[in-house]
Amino acid sequence: MWHDNVLGTIGNTPLVRLNKVCTDTECTVLAKIELFNPGGSVKDRIGISMIRAAEREGRLRPGGTLIECTSGNTGAGVAIAAIALGYKCIFTTTDKQSQEKIDVLRALGAEVHVCPTHVAPEDPRSYYSVAARLARETPNSVHLNQYDNPSNTAAHYESTGPEIWSETDGRVTHFIAGAGTGGTISGTGKYLKEQNPDTTVIGVDPFGSVYYKYFHTGEFDAGEIYPYLIEGVGEDILAGNMDFSLIDDYVRVSDRDAMQMTRRLAREEGMFVGQSCGMVVAGAAQWMEANRDRLSRDSVVVILLPDSGFRYLSKTYNDNWMRGHGFLETQPAVTAASILKGRAGDRKVAFVSREQTIGQVVATMAEYGISQVPVLDGDEVVGTVTESRLLNHLVNNPSGGPQPIGDVMDDPLPILPREVDLNQLSDYLGSSLGAVLVEKENGSFDIITKSDVILALAKAAGRA
Repeated sequence: MWHDNVLGTIGNTPLVRLNKVCTDTECTVLAKIELFNPGGSVKDRIGISMIRAAEREGRLRPGGTLIECTSGNTGAGVAIAAIALGYKCIFTTTDKQSQEKIDVLRALGAEVHVCPTHVAPEDPRSYYSVAARLARETPNSVHLNQYDNPSNTAAHYESTGPEIWSETDGRVTHFIAGAGTGGTISGTGKYLKEQNPDTTVIGVDPFGSVYYKYFHTGEFDAGEIYPYLIEGVGEDILAGNMDFSLIDDYVRVSDRDAMQMTRRLAREEGMFVGQSCGMVVAGAAQWMEANRDRLSRDSVVVILLPDSGFRYLSKTYNDNWMRGHGFLETQPAVTAASILKGRAGDRKVAFVSREQTIGQVVATMAEYGISQVPVLDGDEVVGTVTESRLLNHLVNNPSGGPQPIGDVMDDPLPILPREVDLNQLSDYLGSSLGAVLVEKENGSFDIITKSDVILALAKAAGRA
């Protein structure tokens, strides 16, 4: 038997038991290994689905151009389908993605535009905005828009879900996956819940993405958005394909834990997979540990592993890159919590109210010997006051002492969880006002400055 073209090889990927990395449970834990698709990822499924839908709807004509913003894997899936069907491709991606991903897209004949990662989605430089602009400017083109395109979800409802149900003989009880566009977890979860409403669907998110908090609180919190290294998962928007009503629980995982688990999967299970695969397995282990009472010997947990490790040779599988980010297992983890634990003394965080006057705030800063102070409106952190901002204001307004501080405050300091690792912390310190707030269990905050991080690193290196 043979296929007419490479598209016939998409899907029917294997389920393989995890024997080493999830041993602290009596249930069956299976990995759905999507690297066996021709383009090396789960996104091959949606490439052909979105193209066929555009053809049916009359939006895509012969010889047309497919335009998409992608972290790499969707682009590869679309490009492979485009080669078989006779279309051209233009992709936008971000400078966060591995060089291997960009090289794959160009090897498949695509035009690739690399855009900055750390800009807002609506910024004209973002990869979302550039893709939309290119679609407007390019004749006979279609912007596939995997984030809001229902054919994304439909592909998994029609293929991934039925495969898992068939491969487990209907015994699957839990489905665990990461989410970016939301198509994989929503389409697969919808199918599995239709077969058995008791199927539990769990999402896994990286720290720095909005999905985890949105699921648990219903709040889209821009303060949750900060840089992370894991590629192809998590979001700074609410994608149209993300159906939270199908999800029963959500956990989140740090860059460090994701990278280390990725390497463990290769070393201990023989699964040479990508970063988001390590993230979802680490999240699955975390969830199973916390929910032992919801699992039994008869439970069958299926974890979807989206892509191949060959796209991360210069990153996760490179010792120098791992060492540079403090991710090697022999290195002690440097997190916000470890920095605070190792800091001498108990530093009380001073706050001021937005109704206080500039003169009162200046007195508070002098009393504590600090160069910046967070501003509260009730219990909410609404701003920050810095020495430099006050100096500039008072030089230009010598009689401005009685003014309320709310008139001159800057944006609030970022509020980060204690689990964030060094990479995320340093990125935020570099792009903020030189300090971040860290949540405490009692609802109050600690503060970490650049000097705290430098001192912690010096101690870890044995130089202090």
